[in-house]
Amino acid sequence: MGGTVVGIDVGTTKICTLVGEVDNSDHLRIVGVGVVPSRGLRRGVIVSVDEAAAAIAASIEKAERISGYKIENAYVGVAGSHIASLNTRGVVAIGRGDRPITQEDVNRAMEAAQAVAVPHNRQIIHAIPRSFSLDDQEGVRDPIGLMGYRLEVEAHIVTGASTSLRNLASCVQAAGVGITAMVLQPLASAEAVLRPDEREMGVVLVDAGGGTVDVAIFMEGSIWHSLVLPVGGNHITNDIAIGLRIPFDVAEELKLQHGHALPEAVDSEEVVDVRSFGHGPGRVVARRELATIIEARAEEMFEMVLREIKRSGYDGLLPAGVVLTGGTARMEGLVELGQRVLNLPVRIGMPSDIDGLVETIEGPAYATSVGMLLWGIRHDSGPEPPPDRRRGFLGWLRELLPRS
Repeated sequence: MGGTVVGIDVGTTKICTLVGEVDNSDHLRIVGVGVVPSRGLRRGVIVSVDEAAAAIAASIEKAERISGYKIENAYVGVAGSHIASLNTRGVVAIGRGDRPITQEDVNRAMEAAQAVAVPHNRQIIHAIPRSFSLDDQEGVRDPIGLMGYRLEVEAHIVTGASTSLRNLASCVQAAGVGITAMVLQPLASAEAVLRPDEREMGVVLVDAGGGTVDVAIFMEGSIWHSLVLPVGGNHITNDIAIGLRIPFDVAEELKLQHGHALPEAVDSEEVVDVRSFGHGPGRVVARRELATIIEARAEEMFEMVLREIKRSGYDGLLPAGVVLTGGTARMEGLVELGQRVLNLPVRIGMPSDIDGLVETIEGPAYATSVGMLLWGIRHDSGPEPPPDRRRGFLGWLRELLPRS
């Protein structure tokens, strides 16, 4: 399918809008990029609609100017501390078993799986089939065309706080852009950085952003567990600012340019002149001291991930290890620290197999942004449907509101 696809990644530290062109082979070429600092967000949740809306609009305008396209609809990433997930089952009867399973049967099973007691202040964002069972046959990937009497689906349900979703939607609408679909950010990141064999074997995606760490466990080709941890790169920066008694922006620059997660890997004599960041006369900081501060918070982050892996029940079933992505993943020594704490292989995940303005968005910090476009190509209705098929904001909001 040819056309264009747009993704908006609204994060705690940055907002990134990407415009991609898709050829008839579904190959993606990035033609527009708009990156601006985030405003009005805390831990992935909007706390000031006006500030967030202005930042989103600025990001969209930049992407439009570079690409030459007028953005009308976009996939929008959603994350934050309000996200929760659960696994459910849905069962439907097929009848006499003398006809093949159809897509309608699968849809009915998924509807049954979604008939869970979701609180009135929460809404379902995703309902993803993990596997199917047909009569006594378990582990069916695609039941369509098979014969059977009873179809059961195991599904992964992702929910978010209704108010947080509405606030995000209103900010995007204020920029004149409709929402094609909201996509959980770690699901988008997975599209960009996970290999098919990793999804099959068992892998943990750890998307370490500025305000939160998104964790998703994939097995047998599908997502089996997901959650959001309330810690991120900004917490490391805050620790540096407090520990070294320097402003937050200076601490951020120190982290980005001289940060290391393993103090023992840093020369004990190496120092950093803080004057180069515009702070005070004659101030120097030992780089090993900086690394010690970083290690403490990064170790805590990995320990939280480890607890969640064990709590999920999939500990020992993840031979593909951990794929680390997000802006914080660029930290020197983080891979080695993760391997030590998690006792699993760890690699950095970066977007690949894309063309266009790749030099602008290379690296793990843009995995979610690129993944949003790939999600649109592979999982939804495809790039920019014709105008009469587009679902505007009001239609999406009607679906979001609780059903009576």
